[in-house]
Amino acid sequence: MTVTGEHLLLYEQPPLLRIAGDAIRPGGLDLTDRAMSLCALEPGAWVLDAGCGQGATVEHLASRYRLRAVGVDPSAFLLRAGLERAPSAPLIQAVGEALPVASDLFAAVFAECTLSLMDRERALAEFHRVLHDDGWLILTDMYARDPAGAAELRHLPVRSCVAGAVSREELIASVTAHGFSVRLWEDHTDALKRFAARLIWEHGSLANFWQCAAQTDGSVLDGAVTLSRPGYYLMIAQKSRD
Repeated sequence: MTVTGEHLLLYEQPPLLRIAGDAIRPGGLDLTDRAMSLCALEPGAWVLDAGCGQGATVEHLASRYRLRAVGVDPSAFLLRAGLERAPSAPLIQAVGEALPVASDLFAAVFAECTLSLMDRERALAEFHRVLHDDGWLILTDMYARDPAGAAELRHLPVRSCVAGAVSREELIASVTAHGFSVRLWEDHTDALKRFAARLIWEHGSLANFWQCAAQTDGSVLDGAVTLSRPGYYLMIAQKSRD
């Protein structure tokens, strides 16, 4: 994830972390479990969490499902917090667009509210490279239910999932163009609404949250986000055989 200019990293800000918890995303580990219920992953399989943050998913996959889970994230701040809690956790500082791992290694790649923070095309190419044939790509993230409003999100002075949101059609087209077959798309916008409700409860309004977290005019950010009618999805895709 490359941060340009003076863009603030929302996922490192205390006003968000206080509400989001270790998983730092709508739906939390419940959506991870939902994906696991739909994918055939045997204990001992190697899996990668691209954008692992503090390592919550890595720990969950290892302890509950007995998977060999590895996490990568560019944020030294979040990785440090994760390693303070679990010093032996396999968490590596790296970006999703240039994974420091061998090709055809993983049975699954998770990117939970992180693909929208990356260069999507480069990241999908890397996910395809590191997955073995029939490997699973598991995405949860924001998307724009009104594509006409999504263009305004690119101008937000903050790096966040919502700033990288695009339409469902654009997402599916990108995933399939990189050699994946989409097996499932589920709308989980209710999880996003519950997440937003917690932010409102804490700050009084979403505009106040943006003001506090992004240190800029919260009403402007809130207006731009509202125009895109943000939603939240779970997508499961499978690497096609060559």
